[in-house]
Amino acid sequence: MTSNVPNVVFKTRVRDESIGGDNPFRWQDVSSDDIFKGKKIVLFSLPGAFTPTCSSTHLPGYEAKYQDIIGQGVDDVYCLSVNDAFTMFQWSKHLGIEHVKMLPDGNGDFTRLMGMLVKKENLGFGYRSWRYSMLVEDGKIVKLFSEPGFSDNYPDDPFTVSDADTMLDYLKS
Repeated sequence: MTSNVPNVVFKTRVRDESIGGDNPFRWQDVSSDDIFKGKKIVLFSLPGAFTPTCSSTHLPGYEAKYQDIIGQGVDDVYCLSVNDAFTMFQWSKHLGIEHVKMLPDGNGDFTRLMGMLVKKENLGFGYRSWRYSMLVEDGKIVKLFSEPGFSDNYPDDPFTVSDADTMLDYLKS
């Protein structure tokens, strides 16, 4: 597989101390090129902030293995979800995430173009990302680990191949 990641603009919030007050953040557009161009990136995507598997295992797993992953020549690790920037920020704060970068795909543009957007109407979630992880080098998808059962309104939430250990094993091989 050598397809490129989708070229989209992510709507992010960044800390800006010049703003002052209780909420010193401003909007900043971040492009796919800003994230992936000339870099080796691990990105994992999950159905939603504050949801059980995502909060108990998926994101904390990558946070725990962050230094090991970076030690394999990776520049950055990103967590993507079809959630807004405010939700992603509060979720990372709630879990004490210090290393993994949160990437809000609020409109699902990146996820849709990845072919990973699924309906989760059975849970009242609307459209969300299927759970997957990937290694991207200079914008090219080198390896993609997609959970089994990809479909709309899938009754389960498989978590077997997109975890940090699987990615780390791949990077070491």
